[in-house]
Amino acid sequence: MTQNSKRVLSIDILRGLIMALMALDHTRDYFHITAATEDPTNLATTTPILFFTRFITHYCAPTFVFLSGVSIYLQSLRKSGAQLSLFLLTRGLWLVFMELTLVNFGWSFNIYFNFLFLQVIWAIGCSMVILSLAIRFPYWVVVSAGSAITLLHNLTDIYIPENEGLKVAANFLVMTDFSMYEVLGIRIMSAYAIVPWTGIMLLGFGAGKWFDTTRFNHLKRRSYLVYSGLSLITLFVILRLINDYGDPKPWVCMKTNTYTLLSYLNVTKYPPSLMYTCITLGPALLVLAVLETQPFSWFLRAMNTLGRVPFFYYLLHIYVIHILCVGLYFTEGFAWGQLDTLPQMFAFRPSENFGFQLGYVYLVWIGVVTICYFPCRWYDRYKSTHKKWWLGYL
Repeated sequence: MTQNSKRVLSIDILRGLIMALMALDHTRDYFHITAATEDPTNLATTTPILFFTRFITHYCAPTFVFLSGVSIYLQSLRKSGAQLSLFLLTRGLWLVFMELTLVNFGWSFNIYFNFLFLQVIWAIGCSMVILSLAIRFPYWVVVSAGSAITLLHNLTDIYIPENEGLKVAANFLVMTDFSMYEVLGIRIMSAYAIVPWTGIMLLGFGAGKWFDTTRFNHLKRRSYLVYSGLSLITLFVILRLINDYGDPKPWVCMKTNTYTLLSYLNVTKYPPSLMYTCITLGPALLVLAVLETQPFSWFLRAMNTLGRVPFFYYLLHIYVIHILCVGLYFTEGFAWGQLDTLPQMFAFRPSENFGFQLGYVYLVWIGVVTICYFPCRWYDRYKSTHKKWWLGYL
């Protein structure tokens, strides 16, 4: 894969791949018949195919956040420190605003905005604000901070604050217990603790240096990607075998070898544990190395298109999925009057007797990605031919 003056194809393609996978998980949320009543990682009720449908989408958020850090480093090669710091601050705040408005509405279709669910765009926005300050420090400080956060934040697993104020702060910063808080009549729940995700973005910023063609040729970059990826996977295997630190959920021997393997792989996303980070970013780095040498096929070209317009795609796919869900809601005979009984997070998504078996969910997912591709292709072409300042925020 070649690099032009501003973008690296392998980064955009990997970003597109994981965003296409992300749509699978969100399609499952709205269309799988048991999505609202059962956890796909609950080994007492799940099936191997359902578990892996959820597990494969674990790669999305950490890879997306990591690649955001890589892209920020590449921007630092074209902008002054002050310019980049201001851009990260304003774009981070913009993403937080979008999470609280258009993103939350896309998920909920709740016109009252009395419930806010803070997810990945919130975490990315907050991480960018933090990184707008962190890039003022030397490169080694940023990388060291990202490494320390990722390696050590699971120490908080053994300590839960008793003070209510500290507990609230911890739930937004380092831990996730899906507690509900009410502020000015608005109920708020956070799924993405800020600090661990910031650590992943800082690591991505550090890895961005490998894509600086004035310092690294493609062979040296590939070797760094491969060795780093294999090292993370090895660390995961070792820590998981020790079964003591790095994830709050130890694995156990189950009724069959298959379910024992599922238990071994059943790591914690909320917040992203050290083991979760290793087993997701490790393979992602290997995929990046492979993409360096792949011919530019029609499939990779399509993924490249999605990866070049990440926020546009993210916002679009939520609305496409939810609108399709509204159509199914009325098709299956549900009425407007029943909306008041549904969860505020997923309007038009009944908890029971709604949706499809998993095979049909995959078909809906393919349809969703296909629908989203064409507007993304148009927007990518628009961005490529128009040099407007606000395009950098979308």
